[in-house]
Amino acid sequence: MAPSTRTGYGVRLIQKVSSGRAFAKVAPHIVPALDRAVHRLTRGKVLPSARMLPGVVLTTRGARSGLPRRTPLACMPEDGTWLLIGSNFGRPGHPAWTANLLAHPDAEISWEGRDIAVRARLLEGEERAAAWAAALRFWPPYATYQARVERQIRLFRVTPTREGSDDA
Repeated sequence: MAPSTRTGYGVRLIQKVSSGRAFAKVAPHIVPALDRAVHRLTRGKVLPSARMLPGVVLTTRGARSGLPRRTPLACMPEDGTWLLIGSNFGRPGHPAWTANLLAHPDAEISWEGRDIAVRARLLEGEERAAAWAAALRFWPPYATYQARVERQIRLFRVTPTREGSDDA
């Protein structure tokens, strides 16, 4: 069930903790490493951070190196697409995966144990504004992340491509 449709003390507590500066300092070092290890051990079936928010493992090519880069990410599932939010836990710089998608928009996501070839598109203008409003309804702590940084948080919509998708 999506966080926006769950209620209760547990979800509010998680949102409050994830909005804190301490979480922003610690989480980037712990959450992705744990997600990568468990995802690999379970052959893509389990992503621990998905207990908080839906998640994917994004495989991109490095913007400069061209080498494969695997990054566990929270996502907002839409109708057949996914919204990826470059919040970087409210830290100043854009996360590296966003530069990778800007340089190489063809990527792959692992979603619920399936590998899906996708194409990413940076959202801008009115489309970005609508997606940002939806993201804030979905996970309100994104507003706290944006308030802490001067940069505009990048939003990408990833859409399946026919070639290479498990569900094509």
